[in-house]
Amino acid sequence: MRRGTDGPPGIFIMDCETFDILGRYEMDRGVQDKHYDFWWNLPRDYMVSSEWGLPPQFENGLVAEDLLSNKYGHSIHFWDLRARKNIQTIDLGANYQMALEIRPAHDPAKQYGFCGVVVDTTNLQGAVFTWRRTADGTFEARKTITIDPAPADPADLPEMLKGFSAVPPLVSDIDLSLDDKFLYVSCWGLGEMHQYDVSDPMNPTLAGKVEIGGIVAKHKHPNGREFGYGPQMVEISRDGKRVYWTNSLYSTWDDQFYPGDRGAAMVCADVGENGGLTLNKNFWVDFPKGYRSHQIRLEGGDCSTDSFCYPNV
Repeated sequence: MRRGTDGPPGIFIMDCETFDILGRYEMDRGVQDKHYDFWWNLPRDYMVSSEWGLPPQFENGLVAEDLLSNKYGHSIHFWDLRARKNIQTIDLGANYQMALEIRPAHDPAKQYGFCGVVVDTTNLQGAVFTWRRTADGTFEARKTITIDPAPADPADLPEMLKGFSAVPPLVSDIDLSLDDKFLYVSCWGLGEMHQYDVSDPMNPTLAGKVEIGGIVAKHKHPNGREFGYGPQMVEISRDGKRVYWTNSLYSTWDDQFYPGDRGAAMVCADVGENGGLTLNKNFWVDFPKGYRSHQIRLEGGDCSTDSFCYPNV
């Protein structure tokens, strides 16, 4: 058997004091056989999880044949949190490949959230779906954001994309502000960070955008430096005034879409009073040569680690 294919991936539970592994979370998986992200609504006692792929599909890079035959994850799963049981699965559609980040509303009274999709294999668009709980207690999901690819000369593209003559957005991360007002979407391929007003979660509107990096665009930082790769893992300060992001997705994938070591960096954008983004020209974090920058966690808490037990009053 190939490594990583002898059982479905999932979640394990750790002792919060000793960090000892206590065992597997899932008691009843239902149809769930791939995994990526998860988050929960503690008072409502449910959890949501998403899908990427199996280790052979990502460890050594993106497997183009698997992508084009829609073999990566494209479903989101809902769980009875306490019973550890899959209660519903929504297939977003086989063409919506790699349903990754799960971002529920922070306010537990709001029973909705967002899931980012890396690429639609029918048109190279990136997408975000809004899922919500209905009056009968079941869940539904609808595509609420689409981001178009950009035409490009094949000579400017890595081998992986030459045949498409276009740069897909490659939605690699999303993050939701603590007040549930703004959703940030990393377009790792285009070299763009988008900000959407999601006050109406079923009808997001673009509120701001900055350009930095990108496979073809190669937008420079306001300080004049090259930002290798594109906006990737994104984190928001608790007060919603600052948005930080790094540039590496996964080293083997970096090398496919951005050949050569491009240098690891983290940048910051300032958020306007009513939305809008501006890159902070004085904020730039370098990392040692040979390293890649990925996940961000802010001291004291941030918007992708904090979860609330009580409604926002």
